[in-house]
Amino acid sequence: MKLFAASFFMFAALLLLGSGCQTQKSDAKAENNAKEMDGAVNYVNEGEKHFKNVVMLTDAGENAEAYWGFTEKKLTFQSKTGDLECDQIFVMNLDGTGKQMISNGKGRTTCAYFLPGDSLVVYASTHHNGDACPPEPDRSKGYVWQLYNTYDIFVSNLAGEIVGQLTNSPGYDAEATVSPLGDKIVFTSTRDGDPEIYVMDLDGSNQKRLTHAKGYDGGPFFSPDGQKIVFRASRPTTPEELADYKDLVELDYVRPTALEIYVMDADGSNITQITNFGKASFAPYFHPDGQRIIFSSNINSASGRDFDIYMINIDGTGLEQLTVNETFDGFPMFTRDGKHLVFASNRNNKNPGDTNIFLAEWVE
Repeated sequence: MKLFAASFFMFAALLLLGSGCQTQKSDAKAENNAKEMDGAVNYVNEGEKHFKNVVMLTDAGENAEAYWGFTEKKLTFQSKTGDLECDQIFVMNLDGTGKQMISNGKGRTTCAYFLPGDSLVVYASTHHNGDACPPEPDRSKGYVWQLYNTYDIFVSNLAGEIVGQLTNSPGYDAEATVSPLGDKIVFTSTRDGDPEIYVMDLDGSNQKRLTHAKGYDGGPFFSPDGQKIVFRASRPTTPEELADYKDLVELDYVRPTALEIYVMDADGSNITQITNFGKASFAPYFHPDGQRIIFSSNINSASGRDFDIYMINIDGTGLEQLTVNETFDGFPMFTRDGKHLVFASNRNNKNPGDTNIFLAEWVE
């Protein structure tokens, strides 16, 4: 999710746990505690008109980046729960049953995605460079992500056996997702000194760089027809921003406080900026119609700590806020028919800092 998407989850969680700060909503007041209705728990907040019959699939820990399999019968997700010291990769059924850890419990993992056939999962891990979780970044630099240069991308079966390693380059390789066409994997790498987006075949061959602008490029997903890629990116421009970026990237850090949503053709051409909010927008995903993008952002948060889910047209018009929650909503992903949406949220936490996976029926 991690970040990279997992780190974004950490970003929101750390900000939410900050002392003495309050969030502010622009419109309807969120109701963060689940409500009892006819004996059933209602997880839909007032104003969330596109959601109904929301089901909570996890109930404790830090859970994020739940992504559909090709048959849409299972979800991959990453979780730090129980005795786990950092994120590991899990799969589960659509009703939340059958949760199974498929990573080996060593190192740190992120960004899991099913390969065609749903018997194999691709994800990034640091386990081959040590059993322990790599250290957290140096917060004296402010809020930064650590792009761990020990991440590589692996393939695992559902029994937890690693059956392949797709990257083996110096630097960070992670954030891998798979084209709906089942022919390509898109991912982020720092192999050339700057965090850029790359594409490769399912077996790791034919690795090709797609982005070339100064700044972090990551979190890529293909469009439903596999012809476009949506991603998040920073674009430092002032001398101060460029100097800060240069200093941090040499330490494998990225400052994620200003990220915009971009779209490009699957070959890296025709890069177009979709948002221009100057805030932290991330986790973009195409609506099945290919003309809208759903994403998470702190656009309307005065404090910067409140993330909601939004929708925008691919031409940058028609921005709509979808969730109304005073903490964190993110990592949205539609089913191919657009009838369901999976997302992560802090709503109805059992414990402070928990983030859980939810499944909603989508009301157009």
